[in-house]
Amino acid sequence: MTPVELSRTVLHAVRRAVDEGELAVAVLPERVVVAPPGPGGCGDYATNVALQLARPAGQPAPAVAELLRTRLLRTDGISDVVVTGPGFLNISLAGDADGRLVRDILRAGPWYGHTDDLAGQAPQLHAAPEVRALVLMDCVARVLRSQGARPQLHCARPPQDVWVRTLGVPGDLTVGTGTDDPFRPVPAPADPTPLGRDAARWALLHPAPHDRPHIGDSKSEQHLAQRETNPLFRVRYAHARTRALLRNAADLGFTPEPGPVTPHAEALLHLLADHPRVLTATAAHRAPDRLARHLVAVADALAPLLPSVLPLGDEKPSAAHRARLALAEAAGTVLAGGLTLLGIDAPEHL
Repeated sequence: MTPVELSRTVLHAVRRAVDEGELAVAVLPERVVVAPPGPGGCGDYATNVALQLARPAGQPAPAVAELLRTRLLRTDGISDVVVTGPGFLNISLAGDADGRLVRDILRAGPWYGHTDDLAGQAPQLHAAPEVRALVLMDCVARVLRSQGARPQLHCARPPQDVWVRTLGVPGDLTVGTGTDDPFRPVPAPADPTPLGRDAARWALLHPAPHDRPHIGDSKSEQHLAQRETNPLFRVRYAHARTRALLRNAADLGFTPEPGPVTPHAEALLHLLADHPRVLTATAAHRAPDRLARHLVAVADALAPLLPSVLPLGDEKPSAAHRARLALAEAAGTVLAGGLTLLGIDAPEHL
């Protein structure tokens, strides 16, 4: 069960409780957010849906949580549900949850986290006629499409040809004024095109829209540096390493096979499980910096795993090596998919 499927399962339990008169809620949530449990939580995923429903239902949050817990325990694929704190539902999935997550990612490929939740919606996006605003709008449109929406892009003036050619800014947007979803970030302080498409887009998207990007100043060269202080390099290098490991494993005669992995990979697994929620939040808040920071976190959590993926010396490939290889491949898949949504290339060789 993927995070998206679990979200739908919890929402179905809420709807059944309302239909059968156990909950009196006039307006149901459109979706339920599930994420790795926070401090004090347990299990594979947690949700605060009971706290959201408590006030409209006129019941204490723990009572709502217990009602939903009873229903979720009858669901195939869920082994346990624990109520913690003021009413958080902590859900444990049946079987090998880690292996199942990796299989789900590898099955979905770069489209892991994509949904049709926004199908039928056509948000009107309007950017100021400035390069950073246009790149930001283009990235948000990509993420919205990943969630099923069909955004319409507007700008008061056509983009400069060099922005279209070098930075991938869409040249077919509608020219005209508008007020819906205006993109007016802190402008780029200098021309970003000398950095090239990938580094320039990262420089414009990685900072929050209200922060000044480092372009044309003493720190701008970091976007091109092939070293660990450059977060874009860390993300792309981590992806390239996963592809190199797959090639090296094939030379050694073994392939990835999802399964239990070392406890030291827990942080990475949580980040991979959280990827669909990050895409949802990026689309909802029109904030590509959330996705960029998430990819850096995935790359940094992946780094400690990489040295243990391949057998050393005369060591024979084991189930543990195959499971770690599958996890590395899944992480690389998430990195590649996320970079694509940012409009940035994910090379297999770096």
